[in-house]
Amino acid sequence: MPGEADDWPKPIWTCWNHWIAVSTGDQPGIMRILGLSRPEPITFSQAQEVIDADGHDESQNRRHLFRVFVTPAVEGWTLVFGTWCDPYDKERREDVLRLCRELSARYGQAQAYYYGAQDDGSTWLVTRRGTVVRRYSATGEGDDGLLALGDPLPQERTAWCEQLGYLADWDPATASYEQADEWQRIAFGLTPEIAAAHGISPLALNRDTQARGTGVLALTPYATAHE
Repeated sequence: MPGEADDWPKPIWTCWNHWIAVSTGDQPGIMRILGLSRPEPITFSQAQEVIDADGHDESQNRRHLFRVFVTPAVEGWTLVFGTWCDPYDKERREDVLRLCRELSARYGQAQAYYYGAQDDGSTWLVTRRGTVVRRYSATGEGDDGLLALGDPLPQERTAWCEQLGYLADWDPATASYEQADEWQRIAFGLTPEIAAAHGISPLALNRDTQARGTGVLALTPYATAHE
C-alpha cells in the first residue's frame, strides 16, 4: 500500500510511454482540470504494472483509455501517466493539446510526451502560460509533419547540429529525403532528453527524487462516458 517504505519514485517504463507533466504539486487541481475521478491510492510499483497492462490492452472498447496514474509531487512536478495522455493519437491529440494549454495557463508549464521504448518514436508538446511553445512528432507515420507547431526547441537544434552536422537554422520541413531520414533516426529517441531539459523525466525517477504526497489511480472522462 502507499506509504510503505518501498514506495519511492520508481521510473514508469513500458513499451509505449505517454504522460503529461505539470509544474505544480497541486494534484487535486490538476485532476479537476483533466476531469479525472474516483482516485484510489496506489504505489509506483503497482502503477507500473497497471499502466503497462493497459498499454497492451487491445480490446475493442479501448479500455486502455480508461485509467491514469497521477503521481504525488515529484521535484515540484506532477506527472499523469496513461495512453489517455497521448499527444500523438488521432483521437486524443487535440484534447491533450487543449488540456495542456489550460494546465499551463493555471500553473505556468504543462507538457505531454510519447516515447516508444522499443525504437517506436517520440512526440513532444510543450506549453507555457496557455501558449504552445512546440509540438513535434517523429514516429515514422504519415501525418507526423501535420503535428508540428512552434519553433524547434534548443534540444532539437543541438541534436541536428552536433549529431548530424547541420546548421542551426536547418529546417526539417524543407529537408531532402536523406536529411529527413537522418533526422528522424535521431528524433525517435529525443523525448527523454527533452522531458528532462524542460522539467522532469519520469523515466529517470529514483530513490533520490524528492516526493510529497500519495500517487493515485483515477478514471478518465473517457471511462465515465462509457460506463
